[in-house]
Amino acid sequence: MYEKGSRHLSECREFYDKRTGAHIFQLTDHPSINHNLYFLTSSFTPDQGQLIFTSYRSGEPNFFILKFPNGEIVQLTDSDGIHGYSGIIFESKLFYTQGNTIKAVDIDSLEERVLATFEGGSLGECSINSTGELIVTAMKRGDKSHITVTATNGSGAQVIHTAPDQTIIHPQFHPKHPNLIAYSGDPAPRMWTIQSDGSNNQCLYMHDNNEFLVHETFLGDLDELIVSHWYHALRRISLETLEMTAISHFNAWHICSNRAGTKVLCDTVHPDIGLRLVDVETGNHVHICYPQSSCGGSQWEKDRYALAEDWATAQKDRERSLSWMEMKIDTVYGPQWSHPHPSFSPDEKMVVYTSDVSGHSQVYVVVIP
Repeated sequence: MYEKGSRHLSECREFYDKRTGAHIFQLTDHPSINHNLYFLTSSFTPDQGQLIFTSYRSGEPNFFILKFPNGEIVQLTDSDGIHGYSGIIFESKLFYTQGNTIKAVDIDSLEERVLATFEGGSLGECSINSTGELIVTAMKRGDKSHITVTATNGSGAQVIHTAPDQTIIHPQFHPKHPNLIAYSGDPAPRMWTIQSDGSNNQCLYMHDNNEFLVHETFLGDLDELIVSHWYHALRRISLETLEMTAISHFNAWHICSNRAGTKVLCDTVHPDIGLRLVDVETGNHVHICYPQSSCGGSQWEKDRYALAEDWATAQKDRERSLSWMEMKIDTVYGPQWSHPHPSFSPDEKMVVYTSDVSGHSQVYVVVIP
């Protein structure tokens, strides 16, 4: 029986990647959707002793935690409408969104509390600033997209920005500057920054829909962003000069950086050349393992953003959702749980990823060779 606090036997098995020899832990083995947290955050607790993931095994997406690697699995939440990619761990709490609310659950006591409610809104994934005091989320409300900022202690929340004609997705705090937020706009131009009080909203790079830029995030704690120019190159852009240069010319897909900004982790598709670790200085990249996930989404075979005709069969669902990430069935950019979405462990020696190679998406951890 699945309910909050329910405990379940370990599903862990270990094996080695046939092509790279990397040591892999398969942490889930349930005939349902299971995936790691979003690739912009670690799925591990800070001490690396536990790992949190999303599973649909209870019938709806809920968060579960396990002692890494082969401890029992404990259900953290039991609610409808949880955004399965919204979770982020800070100290001993998991922060996440559920419909129009931002919530926190204590990993040890399982005590939950509501931090903020945005009436009529639909909230996306969470990002926490470097001091642990603020959460930023994107919100769809009515026909507009907004950026919200909420105090992690529940003392207040506000909408800091409303986009006049774009969908806002993936806002994230800088790892070092507690008030600097980067966010994505759809349609192009894609890359923007803003302060947590709503001031200094800035477009970083002007381009149109034919220059397919995706998955931007900060390059460690440097004052730079990295971005995939799909499927041509991994790029970097200075937040000071706004100069953009190429790091490496290959199909880096979902990207994240180590804290020092010296390495970039990514998955790949079209062609799938596995999880790669990129040296930022030289652009050289090496394989880690081959998840062999199905990597759904017809748009990834193209080098432009989706147009009206691409969305025709999915438009009805899109109108009800914050973004394509929430769509029940998305064949344009997803489904998301068919993508590896790799992220580093806190010590940056392991990588968490998702693969549906077994027939259902499961959560894996690979030790970087």
